Order: sequence, then structure tokens, then C-alpha cells
Amino acid sequence: MVDESTQSGIIPVRKAIDKYFELSLYLLVLTGFATLAGTRELDLPSVLLTGSALALRGFLLVKRRRIVISERWTTPLSLAYFAFFAIDYFAVSRAFLPATIHLALFGVVVRMFSVRRERDHVTLAILAFLMVLAAAVLTVDSAFLFSFAVFMLMAVATFVLMEMRRSGRTASIHARHSRDPQEHRHLAFALVRFVPVLMGLILLCGAALFFVMPRLSAGNVGGYTFGTDFSSGFSDHVQLGQIGEIQQSNSMVMHIQIDGDRTGRYDLHWRGIALADFDGHMWTNRREQFLLARRVDDTYALSKPDPMEGPSLATNRESLIHYRVMMEPIGTNVFFLAPWAHTLRGDYRMVAADVGGAVYDFDARRLIKRYEATSDIATPSAGQLRAAGRNYPAAIAAKYLQLPALDPRVPQLAGQISGSANDDYDKAAAIENYLRTHFGYTLQLSRTKEADPIANFLFVRKQGHCEYFASAMAVMLRSLGIPSRVVNGFHSDEFNDITGSYVVRAKNAHSWVEAYFPRYGWQLFDPTPPGALSSSRHGWGRLALYVDAMSSFWRDWIVSYDTSHQFTLGQAAISGSRSVFVDSRKWALKKYEAMLQWARRSEDRVEHSPARWALAAGALAIAILLLANLRRVLRGLHERWVSAHPERSPELAASIWYERMARALARRGVRKSASQTPQEFLRKIDDQQLRQPVARFTEVYESARFGNSVEDASRLPELYAEVAAATRDR
Repeated sequence: MVDESTQSGIIPVRKAIDKYFELSLYLLVLTGFATLAGTRELDLPSVLLTGSALALRGFLLVKRRRIVISERWTTPLSLAYFAFFAIDYFAVSRAFLPATIHLALFGVVVRMFSVRRERDHVTLAILAFLMVLAAAVLTVDSAFLFSFAVFMLMAVATFVLMEMRRSGRTASIHARHSRDPQEHRHLAFALVRFVPVLMGLILLCGAALFFVMPRLSAGNVGGYTFGTDFSSGFSDHVQLGQIGEIQQSNSMVMHIQIDGDRTGRYDLHWRGIALADFDGHMWTNRREQFLLARRVDDTYALSKPDPMEGPSLATNRESLIHYRVMMEPIGTNVFFLAPWAHTLRGDYRMVAADVGGAVYDFDARRLIKRYEATSDIATPSAGQLRAAGRNYPAAIAAKYLQLPALDPRVPQLAGQISGSANDDYDKAAAIENYLRTHFGYTLQLSRTKEADPIANFLFVRKQGHCEYFASAMAVMLRSLGIPSRVVNGFHSDEFNDITGSYVVRAKNAHSWVEAYFPRYGWQLFDPTPPGALSSSRHGWGRLALYVDAMSSFWRDWIVSYDTSHQFTLGQAAISGSRSVFVDSRKWALKKYEAMLQWARRSEDRVEHSPARWALAAGALAIAILLLANLRRVLRGLHERWVSAHPERSPELAASIWYERMARALARRGVRKSASQTPQEFLRKIDDQQLRQPVARFTEVYESARFGNSVEDASRLPELYAEVAAATRDR
């Protein structure tokens, strides 16, 4: 059956609102799903099935068609999926959060094609919000901010239209209908203008509450995220070939701000874990960790000497740097620190260290996200290291000189490279330089497992990634009797001058070597070719820095906002307001003193020439009066001009002359009330001698005023003179 309104061409307002509401609700659900899928934590079948259902729903909206699943099917389907939810939780996903997300996606798909009542629309809106909430749990990426902003926009539009629908259905007086479709487009344009303003106000109030409300904990929901990027520094064992795959990832790992550094002048290695034991294929580390004591000022002292290293930490290090690290949730409990770290500070209740200098977070309920540290980056000179000698502590020699069975060509090559060197430092430097200049860097390695990876690297392939370079150097140093170990962490030279922070990505995972020198401890050597370590900005240039700055702000001040941030913000607000008050007081006093000086100078000038200042004061008073009455003066001048040239605007001229005539009569006691028409006022005049000229004036006035007659308007000054003469004769 065809709707009568369609036949007659009339478009009901309610129908237009329903159309916009369905579109807005669909976009709300689509945005919620896109936000969830954008976390990259959603499995492929869920993305494909839900995405296909949403695409079909969008196609039906465009074609203005509907597919509605019968209620006799929706109820059994829902009951069946609740049974599958238990299977999903215990056997498929094996986790509550993924299984619950699958349940919500199933509800979205079923509810989209079974909307019958108003509560079904509300259910869809709630499911869309649950998808966004799940996305907030699964990611801390700044891209969530954009998705959430679009979702907020759609949510405001949807609930505004929902309220309009409800009000329209319950109203006793309905809006008029229109045959013109353009009129209903004004509704869409009004929503486009109004919704962003309303959303901005909501976000403004929400931001104020977010920053002001007391924080009850220092954690965040990002603890449910699962790190998918691992580097060599995240484990106590690394097999050759693992880092090459990780370094291809461009995902963010951490931002580092060093106090006083706004130009990126440091080139530091961020130390993760030192590996001592090598079996020919894998580097491992013994679990020799000890808890650190927390000081009163919430810092941990990291410079505790290792008992087996003797005097190795007695080096006089003077170049202290203080820095702050903001880490992404990448699934590690290792703190990355610049060598050599002295103190660590952060909201971590259990911190441990091992004999290799790695520092761990033992608080299982808190992921590493933000910490501060102080490091001494001074290094001994080459001359000092050359004179260090070979008086190694027995424990150092026993632990860091052990070797597996080696290809005899490896120690032979080490001897050839270092043959002309007379001390351990020159031998280590020679091996470092040889590897840098005679071997190539590549991430594409053979997939077949070599029987001896070190020998294959040195004598067959002669190219590899940083783990091969570090392993080869450490093995050759040990073959020469120099204690050494492989260290895994990060090295990046990418600096964002907008935020003043170093940017470290997963591809910056790196391995290097530390060699031991008596009296000076462990010293860094990096045999990887320099070109492999430089960071490029992958084509975005300056724009990438601004995106990174926004991402850093999102992570630091939104996702990780806690009591320490709130305290810092409060202190900054108090300090800023006090500074503003002091500066305002100083400015006011300065202006007051300037006014006093001006007044004294003016008094002296008036005493010397009072006449001139009196004229100036009179001119100033006249100017002030003119400015105060400028509108009235301009209006009077305009009326004079119009009354003198009635042919330019007959209607306005007629009104001006009539007001003058009414004022002239009022001065003679004949007053016109605002409610009287010209004819009623004329009949009120009893004096026949006065009434006659007023009658002629009124007749011509009405012709000019309502007939736009130029000729009659031109006669009004003459007739006004007659009325004025008659009033004087009374």
C-alpha cells in the first residue's frame, strides 16, 4: 500500500527525522566496530563476518529496503550463542575479554536485522558503546582518539535525533508537512552545525572532570593489552636470527626526554639485559636477581657493586643525566636505561636487578609505562683503558670467558685481526673496526639452520644483522682471553624537537658488546656497521613529528594520567596563578606610577599655560559629548538629508515629516497617542481651522507613505509649513 503522503508529494517531518536517525544509528555502530577493529586485536573471522553484516545493512539503507529476522528465530539464536559463549570462553578464545567481544559482535549483527521497537535502537547504541569500551581496553594508541571523536560525534547526533523522534511521536500538535524536499535538508544542515558544538561542550566539561577528579589508582585499563612486538632485551635468552624479524616493525616502544636536551645531542644505547652464556646457537642468562631497597624519596639505588666485579664500579663518572621514559605496553618487565644507571624512580613497589646490570619490575599488577632515572654516561679515555692491564677478578674470568666448541678458524681470525695490538683495548677496537668495515648488514637471512652460525657468518655469508655482529665479536674477544658479553636493548638517533624526546621504535632493537677492563668495568663496543643504526622518518617528514607529539601527549597525559600527573598539574596551576597574580600586580603598580608621573607633568604644563589647556579641555568635552551622542547625531543628520530629498525615499521621508507634524501639534496641546491611526488622530482635532491643514497633510502623507508616491512626498514640506502656521495662529 502506498503512503498518502507519498502520493500527494507531502513529506512528513517525522519521516525525515526517522531517515536521518536510522542513518546516524548505523554510522554510530559502524564507528564503534571500526574503533574495535582498529586495535588490530580482533580476530579475522570476527572482522570479516561483522564487517560483511554492516556492509549489507549499509547497502539496504541506501536502497531504502529492510530485512527483518523473525522473532521466532532471534530468540533461539541468542540462546544458542549464549551456550556457545561458554565453549568460546573455555575452548576457543580461552579468555573472558575476547569471548565477551564475540558475544557483543553477535548481538550487533542480530539486533541490526531485528529492529522492531524503540528499545532495540537503544540496545544497538549500547552495543556500539561497548565496542568502543572494549577498544579502550585493548589499545592505548593515539589513533583511538580520532575514532573516539568520530564516535562521540555520531553518538550526540543519534541521541539528539532519538529525542526528536520520541517527542514527535508523543506530541499533541505535529509540525506541518512540506512538499519541498529542500526544507527537510535544513534539518540536516542544522544538525551538522549544532552537533559539533554540543560535542565540543561535552568534551570540554568531560576534560575538566577528567583532570580535576581525584585519582584512586595509578593504573590504567591498558593492562589488558597484549604486546605483539618483542625484542632481544625482553627475554633472558635470544637465538640468532630473532632480532632481524623484529627490527622491521615500526611500532612505538618508548619516548625518552633528557633534561636540558632540546636538540638531540646524545647518542645513547638503552640497555636492557646482558647475556653471558653462549652454547654456539643461543645466548642465555642465569637467574641471579636480587630485590632493591626503596628509599624514602621513592627512588631505587642501582649503583650497588656486584661482589664478583671487585673494584670495577669505582670509576669516577661525572657526566650525570636525568631522563624520563614513557614506555608502550609491549609485554616486558625490563627497564631500559642508559649506562650506567645510578637511580630509578617510579610507581613500582618491587624492583630487582641482576648481576649483569639489568633492572626488572617484579610488580605483576603494574606494567612498565613511566619512570625516571639518573645515569652517568662518562667513559674512560682510550689511554686509561690501554693501561688497565689484565688483572681480572676470578669470578669475572670464570663467567665471561667460557666458550663452546668453536670452529678453529674463529680464534685464528681473532688473532690475525688483533696481531699488531699490544693491549686489550686495541685488540677489541681492531675487532670492532674489522667487523664494521668487512661485513654487510642485512635482515634477510637463510631460513636453514646452520651447524655453526658464527663460523657461517664470518667465513660464508659475511653479512647479517646486529646479533651476528655482537655474537661474533664477543666470541672472538673471549678467544683472546678478554671477558665479554652481549647486551640487548635499543639504539635510536630519531629525535622529535617538538616534544624534546628521543623516539624509539621496535625496529631499533639492537645488540652490542661489553668488554671488561680492570678498574674501569664494562665498556661498550658496537661492531654493527654505522649505516644500519641510523633512523629515518619513513617519508612523513615534519608531519610525522607532529603526529608523534600528539601520540606522546595522549599516552602521557590521558592514558597514563595518575596521581603524580594530577599533582604536577595542580602544582603547575598554583605556580602559574601565583605568577600571573604577581605579574598583574607589578603591571598595575607600573601603570599607576606612570599615571602619577603623567599627572605631575600635566599639572606643571597647566600652570604654565592655563588658557591653552582650558581650550583643550573644552574641545575634549565637546568631543566626548559628540561621541556619546554619535548615534543620535548621525540619525538626525540622516533624517535631515532624507527630509530635504524626499524623492530618494518617499516612504521614509513621509514618516519623518509626519513625526515633525505630530511634535508641532503636541507643543500646542494636541497630542497623538501611539495606538491612534492618522485618521483617528485627525478626528480627535476639534479646531476646524487647525483640522483642515492637518487633513490635507494626512491625505498626502498616506499617499506617500503607503503608495510610495514621490510627488506627494515632495509636497509634505509645504503642507507642514501650513500646519505650523495654523498652530501659531491658535
